Amino acid sequence: MAWTAPDVPRTSTLTVGGEREILQSWLDFHRKTLLFKCAGLTADQLKLASAPPSNLTLLGLVRHMADVERWWFRLHSAGQELDHLYWSRDGGEPDFEEVAGADAEADYQTYLNEIKLADEAVADVSLDRTFTHRTRGNELSVRWAYVHMVEEYARHNGHADLIRERIDGRTGD
Repeated sequence: MAWTAPDVPRTSTLTVGGEREILQSWLDFHRKTLLFKCAGLTADQLKLASAPPSNLTLLGLVRHMADVERWWFRLHSAGQELDHLYWSRDGGEPDFEEVAGADAEADYQTYLNEIKLADEAVADVSLDRTFTHRTRGNELSVRWAYVHMVEEYARHNGHADLIRERIDGRTGD
C-alpha cells in the first residue's frame, strides 16, 4: 500500500495570552496548515508541480520549511552548529528542485522532527536574544525570527492552497 500523508487536526490560535504564547500559537497554526494541505495525498501527488514552468510542489514546500525551521530556530536563534538539510551554497534549491526522486514519507518525517527540535531549541531562549545573520551579517532578534516564520508560512501556505486545489480540487483554510 502506498504511503499517504496523514490527516492533521488543526486548532484555533490563541486570542489572549502572552507574547510568546501568541507567537507560538500562530506558528503552530501555520505549521499544521501546511500539513493539512498535504493530508490524504500520496507521495506522487505531493510531488506534482503547481503549473509549468514552476517546479513548486507540496513536498518541496515541506522540505523547504524543514530547512527554514532549522535555519532560523536551531542555527540562528539557538546557535546550534548544524548542516543544512537541503539548501545548497551553489545557488540551487534542492528542497524544491530535487523532489522527483525524494522519499516523501522520510521528508515528511524530517519536517516533523525539525519542528520538534526547533521548539525544543528555543523553548528557553528569550525573545530579546539577538544573533547575527550568518550570510547577511545583520543583527536580528529571536522575536523577529518568530514573526518572520509566521510570515514565511503564511506566504507558502498560500502557495500550498493553490497547489492542493490543482491536484484534487480541495480548497479551504
